[in-house]
Amino acid sequence: MPRRVVITGLGPITPIGIGKEAYWQGLRSGKSGVRRVDDRVDLEGIDVKIGAPVVDFDPLEHMDRRRARRLDRSAQFGLVATKLALADAELDPKALDPTRSGVIAGTGIGGLETLSDNFKLLFEQGPRRVSPFFIPRLMPNAVAGEIAIEYGLRGGNFGVVSACASSAHAIGIAGELIKAGFLDVAIAGGAEAVMVTIAYAGFTQLGALSKRNDAPTRASRPFDRDRDGFVIGEGAGFLILEEEGHARARGARTYAELAGFGMSDDAYHITAPSPDGTGAAEAIQAALAQAGIEPDRIDYLNAHGTSTVLNDRAETQAIKRALGEAAYKVRISSTKSQIGHLLGAAGAVEAIATLLTMEHGFIPATINLENPDPECDLDYTPTPTAAEIRVALSESFGFGGQNAVLVFRGVNRREQE
Repeated sequence: MPRRVVITGLGPITPIGIGKEAYWQGLRSGKSGVRRVDDRVDLEGIDVKIGAPVVDFDPLEHMDRRRARRLDRSAQFGLVATKLALADAELDPKALDPTRSGVIAGTGIGGLETLSDNFKLLFEQGPRRVSPFFIPRLMPNAVAGEIAIEYGLRGGNFGVVSACASSAHAIGIAGELIKAGFLDVAIAGGAEAVMVTIAYAGFTQLGALSKRNDAPTRASRPFDRDRDGFVIGEGAGFLILEEEGHARARGARTYAELAGFGMSDDAYHITAPSPDGTGAAEAIQAALAQAGIEPDRIDYLNAHGTSTVLNDRAETQAIKRALGEAAYKVRISSTKSQIGHLLGAAGAVEAIATLLTMEHGFIPATINLENPDPECDLDYTPTPTAAEIRVALSESFGFGGQNAVLVFRGVNRREQE
């Protein structure tokens, strides 16, 4: 029998809530986490003044001061999100076979806050002021390594870097490692914390960010005619993936099966998506094929939906190309309308939103969708809607043309009793 993979724990840290309950209440109520951040980030000379920060996060509530100062903010997020996911799964890491348990963690950029801070020290105070923790805090695989160290997990462990698709790739690859028999349990997801001056300067120069400084909560507006770019966010999302028999043996509660994973590359442009959506469509089709699911069985699709002109149109084309006529029947929404774009953490945080949507039978709205772009003509759920969701997709696309799609299938609760 093929090994099946199920999700048993969720750990989100987001701009609208920390932990699954707070995150879900924020999503359900249409809360926006976008605000002015020029009191936190030096944005002098930069046109963009808004972002989606994680508020009320104190690492010292979860670790001692010495441990916290050795970690980049992204790794702090990752460790706490993992702690939340393990608690949600009611899983004691000490009870696991450490050689059969691993960590796959995605990030788009890595410890950019650490890099920024230490460059400033280097140029202002000299090389002796650079932190001895600079390299281990900076490296993109630090989040995965720190989680493994924290819990003594010695199975497959590595970082994934594929821009905004990173944590979706991490989840998909973790699932494949379980299916292939390398692991029985995986902690998978991603973390990002790049709300620093250099990131704002770079993305602003690229023309990617919304400049709606006078109305922050209305700035992220996927698929809307008047969108003008994405909003930088930060946070983390980690999920507990288990081989189905492992989860059943310990009596675990299961959210859904990770039924399919598809990935592809546009091979078109380093920052712009392929306008016809070909690459993204191929990832969607591959995920559905692995799951053995026809397009007309999809009940919900959590879109990448960045609120940029090019992405939203290309994604619309991809969904049509992949699903055919079924594209016009599926409910779609973009979580980024509420939490901004968490870059490398986006895929995991949005996968968690997808699973919570399935659990509660309720689709949060794509907020700020007031004047739909005529070229984005699918059902993007401008108002929240109750719906039974048995099959759902979560899509993530990144710079470099890298695409990852996850398919979740509901598990019959009676199978768990």
